[in-house]
Amino acid sequence: MTPSDRRPVVVPAGTSISVGFRGVATAFKRAAISQCHPSMLFALLLPFLIVFVGALLLLWFGWTPLTQWLAAQAAQWEIVNDVDAWLVAVGLFSIKLWLIPILACVILLPISGILGLAVAAVFVMPIVLRHIGPRNYPAVARMGRHATIVSTWNAIWVMAAFALGWGLTLPLWLVPPMAVLLSVFWWAFAFSRMLRIDAIVDHASSAERELLLARHNKGFWMIGFVCAVINLLPPAWIVLPVYSALVFAHYGLNALEDLRRSQPPASDPLAGDPRQIGAPPAF
Repeated sequence: MTPSDRRPVVVPAGTSISVGFRGVATAFKRAAISQCHPSMLFALLLPFLIVFVGALLLLWFGWTPLTQWLAAQAAQWEIVNDVDAWLVAVGLFSIKLWLIPILACVILLPISGILGLAVAAVFVMPIVLRHIGPRNYPAVARMGRHATIVSTWNAIWVMAAFALGWGLTLPLWLVPPMAVLLSVFWWAFAFSRMLRIDAIVDHASSAERELLLARHNKGFWMIGFVCAVINLLPPAWIVLPVYSALVFAHYGLNALEDLRRSQPPASDPLAGDPRQIGAPPAF
């Protein structure tokens, strides 16, 4: 651990370092401008190819066994059998012919989506930071350590939590309007918890990172919620992995810049003030 990691983060009394929801809007605006740069347009290819290839592989190897398993399970659902029998009796259609493929897509497509988001977090975010760091935040020095390890571990546990939560709450999709609400919630969780770490891990020390995550938790969740709503539109899937990384990077680096600007110099008497604020854990 470096001396910068051990040094407490001090916030002078009466000083607000939060960029707030105005900072969220600013991050989206700056991300839109950054996304138009040729290097960021080129960066769209990597997560898109990963999602596309991942979806093809999942459909090729997973579609048949998954649909067969779902058909066997649906045969035991009395309500599905009753509705299916009624629809067939009145000369309409069999609900099972539509229900099984839809359920299979609902299960398989998010797997490729979360994989693309993980690729954006681990591999595209460094490209994003190298692009916007010198241009927009030249005064924010890199003080992070073990960024790759932290980023990879964060991506693994977020993917695992997302997959588990998505699978366990799938039965609730049958209750309107839980399908939309749960989809937005889990994708907001994925965007927020995946990308907020990667946005600041290269530049923030461990103490700064913990303080930023605690103080700007609502802001990061707001960005995740907006990205999750945009994610409901399939055409947005092409640009969202990189664009969301840009939004989180702008928001995180802006917050870090404000935090460091608000800190007194090391020789400042306030550095030893017992009222200094520590770094509470983020939830």
